[in-house]
This record gives sequence, C-alpha cells and structure tokens, in this order.
Amino acid sequence: MTENTRTVAVTGSGTVEAVPDLLTVSIGVECRREDVGAAYAAAGRAAAGISAVLREHGVPDPDISTSGLNVRADVVWKEGQGQTVAGYIASSILGVRLRDVAGSSEVIAAAVAAGGNDVRLNGLELGFADPAAVTAQAREAAWQDALAAAGQFASLAGAELGAVVSVTQLPGPSGPIPVARMQRAMATDSVGIEAGQSSVSATVDVVWELR
Repeated sequence: MTENTRTVAVTGSGTVEAVPDLLTVSIGVECRREDVGAAYAAAGRAAAGISAVLREHGVPDPDISTSGLNVRADVVWKEGQGQTVAGYIASSILGVRLRDVAGSSEVIAAAVAAGGNDVRLNGLELGFADPAAVTAQAREAAWQDALAAAGQFASLAGAELGAVVSVTQLPGPSGPIPVARMQRAMATDSVGIEAGQSSVSATVDVVWELR
C-alpha cells in the first residue's frame, strides 16, 4: 500500500444470542462452635456431605472445587468485659459447575439439604461450556457487518473493495452473562432455575484498500 492508496475504514459489531449450558454455583459453608477444633471439624463434615451429594447427582470431581477456607474468632462486646471471644467460625466455599442447567435446581436443593443450616448459597452465574464457539459466532457477525458497511461506502465512492489492510478486534466485555433467574416451584421445595438467553457481542475495526 502506497501513500496514495485509497482506503475505507469501518467498525463492525455483531451480537449473537444463545441459551447458556453451564451454571456455576457458589455454595458456602459456615459453622460456629465454641472451640476452634469443633468449628473446623463441623465445616469439614458439612463440605464433605455437600460434595458427596453432588457426586451422587452426577457432578464429576473436576467440576467441584474448594476455596476460601477460613477459621476466625467470633468476637463480641460485653458490658464490663470489653471484647471477648464467644466462639469460632470456620468457613469454606465450594465452587460447582452444573452442566445440566434444566436439572440444576434439584441438585442445588439436595446440596443445601445436605449442609443444613450451615449452608450459604452465595450466588449463581450462567455461562457457556464452550465460550469460544459463541464468541466466534459474534466475531463472524461483526465481520459481516463491517463488510456490508465497507461495500456500501465503496460503491458510493465509485470504487470496489480491495485487499484487507488491517483487522483489529476492539477490547471490551463480550456481553453480560445474566445471573440465573430463580422461580419458586409450586409443588417442590426446590427453586426453579430459568436459563433464558445470553447475548455475546464483538466489535472489529477493519481497513480495506479501494480500487
């Protein structure tokens, strides 16, 4: 390309919608006991019980991870005594990936039941087991959008599109993955999970030569 080469630069954007096929659940365990050993042991039993139930429901080991293991003193203020240790709190977090979104409510309900009152459901997040495939579709849509715009500009200028000079994918989020919508089931003790659809977007800057 020379200094006198005419070019056209356009920005293309593309968005695709897909049904999420992966639900990531954060399950917390928090046990308060009078001594540190009892709190730690109770948290371990609760986490082990939850993990066992998850495996019984077909969740493989690679989709269960433990993080945030913590033991701390439960400090309270008492009149005339100041700060005193009332007990100890042991906690941990299980990150669980559920690949059957439609049947996830039953699995979550069983996990919560296994942990009892020591369970904390920290959050749910929908996503894709193969995000690269969805992102590739968004990129293709962005390319087609850029190509259509460039072709129109070239025609208006009395020219044709030549070789591509550069392609730049613009940074930024590909699109929000919505938190799973939850709906109380009428006939069961579980909470229904609605996957809905998620949008994934891509934006590209493309420069073509004009001929």
